[in-house]
Amino acid sequence: MPAVSITRMLADTNAAPLGERRAVAGVVVLGWEDARAYVDAAEEVGCPLILQAGPGARAHMPVNLIGPMMRHLADAASVPVAVHFDHGKALDECIAGLEHGFTSIMYDGSLLPVDENIATSCKIAEAARSANASFEGEVGVVGYTDGAASHGTSVEEVARYDAAVEPDALAISIGNVHLQQEKAATIDRELLTEIEARTTAPLVLHGGSGIANIDRRWLAANSRVAKFNIGTELRMAFGKSLRDGLAAEPDQFDRNRILQATMDPVKATAIDVLRGLWEPSA
Repeated sequence: MPAVSITRMLADTNAAPLGERRAVAGVVVLGWEDARAYVDAAEEVGCPLILQAGPGARAHMPVNLIGPMMRHLADAASVPVAVHFDHGKALDECIAGLEHGFTSIMYDGSLLPVDENIATSCKIAEAARSANASFEGEVGVVGYTDGAASHGTSVEEVARYDAAVEPDALAISIGNVHLQQEKAATIDRELLTEIEARTTAPLVLHGGSGIANIDRRWLAANSRVAKFNIGTELRMAFGKSLRDGLAAEPDQFDRNRILQATMDPVKATAIDVLRGLWEPSA
């Protein structure tokens, strides 16, 4: 089916009664093999999927290449798949994403004063909607393991942002951290409840790999968190399978065979992630 935006995908998850809700995974794409494995996993589970290209992926493969590659996979999938431009930092690069097949744009103005974040977000959201794409914004800083610190989302600022921008998805900082290899995040459920009371948009948690599986399932079923960004645990599965494959065949030099050997292990890990969010009672 043709690639979709995230608007209806996430709104539908939030429309279900509390306790019965599901969430969608935004999976970090770094190349053809992992993207193909993610789509295969979503088709096996029978759930929607968001393929995401962040700054690292776009630096490695220009947006005019990675966008159409991901769009090709999304258009051919048997389940709804969105193609998401993650952590855009400027208007021009977000517009480039729209021009190269992305059906969803995330602008990260979280380090800016909230008024500046709102002003630029409104421009990008308007451009996205004109292109029949979705817009995701962010309020609050999600930090990095061994890197920049987090700053929790301000309830007052996120309420202002939501009312002014009306994003299709809204990323927040409530204890989630990027690039955690251990599931060590402590989610502030009280802050989440306060944010839910002051906003209407489906909510997003970046750094989803660092959130314990049981917490992801609970949040998917019982809150308005409709999207979890998942990257680190999938990259770890790729790295392990790559090392295992090279150790098993030390004389192998064919790039395609080496990388193809990672696809089944990455798919298996992705299936576990997707089932945990789409089947939260499992």
